[in-house]
Amino acid sequence: MLSFSTPQAGTGSDTVPSPCVSVCRIDPATGWCVGCHRTIDEIGRWSALDDREKLAVWAELKRRQAAHR
Repeated sequence: MLSFSTPQAGTGSDTVPSPCVSVCRIDPATGWCVGCHRTIDEIGRWSALDDREKLAVWAELKRRQAAHR
């Protein structure tokens, strides 16, 4: 199982890294990518999100990961 560590916001639009781990497949049972646990909407919008929104997605990913242990 992957382990997520929530990144910290910096001073630019590209300071929060993508959680993508190049294992890209949507689980039909959850609607989440099996690699990064994002929804297809979160994946598609990632580049348009600001740091605050990206950190919110990271926080949600940690909750999803904890729920599936």
